[in-house]
Amino acid sequence: MPQMMPMEWTLLYITFLMTFLMFNIMNYFAQTPNQEAKTKKNIQINKINWKW
Repeated sequence: MPQMMPMEWTLLYITFLMTFLMFNIMNYFAQTPNQEAKTKKNIQINKINWKW
């Protein structure tokens, strides 16, 4: 393989890079958003006045 021309190395690098990027992009967009994220959650806060 050291006899390969630089242009072939560049083409090989671009091929692997595009495959890697497409795999990551497809996995990123394949996830569906949670329905729970759309609902607003109310946080209950109990205030306690301390008297020393």
